[in-house]
Amino acid sequence: MSRRIPAQREAARTFEALPPAKGSRAPFAESWWGRAWLRSLEESSLDSGRLSRGRTYARGGAVGPVTVSPGSAAAPVQGSRRTPYRSTVQVEQLTDRQWDRLLDMIAERAANIAALLDGEMPAGLADDAEAAGVPLLPGPRDLDPECSCPDWGYPCKHAAALCYQVARLLDHDPFVLLLLRGRGERELMDELGRRNTARASAEAAASAATTGAVPAAVPARTGDPARSAFASRTALPPLPGPPPLPDRPGRGPALVDSAVPEGGLDPVALELLAADAATRAHHLLAGALGTQHADTAPPAPLTEWQDAVRLAATHPTMDVFARIASNCGHTPGELAAATRAWRHGGAAALEVLESPWNPPASLLERAREALRADWADGRPPRLRSWRNRWTVEGQAAQLRLGRDGLWYPYTKDRGTWCPSGPPDADPAVVLSALLAT
Repeated sequence: MSRRIPAQREAARTFEALPPAKGSRAPFAESWWGRAWLRSLEESSLDSGRLSRGRTYARGGAVGPVTVSPGSAAAPVQGSRRTPYRSTVQVEQLTDRQWDRLLDMIAERAANIAALLDGEMPAGLADDAEAAGVPLLPGPRDLDPECSCPDWGYPCKHAAALCYQVARLLDHDPFVLLLLRGRGERELMDELGRRNTARASAEAAASAATTGAVPAAVPARTGDPARSAFASRTALPPLPGPPPLPDRPGRGPALVDSAVPEGGLDPVALELLAADAATRAHHLLAGALGTQHADTAPPAPLTEWQDAVRLAATHPTMDVFARIASNCGHTPGELAAATRAWRHGGAAALEVLESPWNPPASLLERAREALRADWADGRPPRLRSWRNRWTVEGQAAQLRLGRDGLWYPYTKDRGTWCPSGPPDADPAVVLSALLAT
């Protein structure tokens, strides 16, 4: 018996244009499925400079209302001419057989439906779907951007801006991704409710065959909304709520006035370590209670020097700094610069401070093109290049490219380059903020 979904489809959903956010350093996607969309875009792009300009367009409010329909998203994007261009991004739709497998996977676990209705895409569902040959998430070359502008870039900056805005929509509603793959929310929930009813009937019949009892009739479907219909068929006990996050971490025990045998442990150091353990536990609990906990990889172990810098940055007192400086094997000036870097970006920022490297020449050239394109008059300041560092000629300002793809601002203080602010993926954003200070 075929379980093909009825032919009635959700034609399209239109989302209002997002307001401008020029200069914002916030990422375009925070959810793991939104980041997967951007990864597909960025890995298939032939020109990172156009992607950078697309981000600038998207942040500047150039993308109009986005219409999402099965297989595509489209929006007007304001470019250099008076009338906006029409940009689209095509996504391959799933076949009926693939949808059949995917819906079976969703219906097998009530937690999958609950997560979708709560605005989350279950990571386990995506993994199971991929293993079953159902490409729920787009991979490299799965996105096909187009635009009415004369630029032959792949994608052009207008289509790239649209793709970045779609990532924001995906962040808030995973059903946008399912609609792009070919099915709308109401259609999916109706089909999941039907499958759940059929499964309940089969289980009741099997139970009756085992016990000899007469199975109760399964109520016929009514015209209730799909969400209510499915919820009425799902009888799960309520889960206990997560523990509340304290407003601030504790300080640990007070040990300074404790009696310590001669040659024993230093109570001041123990107090610091206890307070640091409480701070780290508070940070881990905050991450565990966040929506992205399942998608966050554990951090790499720190070296002794990195942990010393972290301690100095986390507990910014003169006593802590003096204690660490006297035992870390570095000068106080080096520790001060390292601590400043850590506050702006952790271990990645510390590596930028201490370890120059040679990025690919093509990467730097694309960054220069993006800088010229994003600068107000197309003429950014003259830069001297050395390895991963760009120094502004005639000024005590410098950009450093990290291995994480971010640009870090530096200023010269008493002949020494020091970190001066948070990083950004767009060198124009970092340089303009650096020169404005």
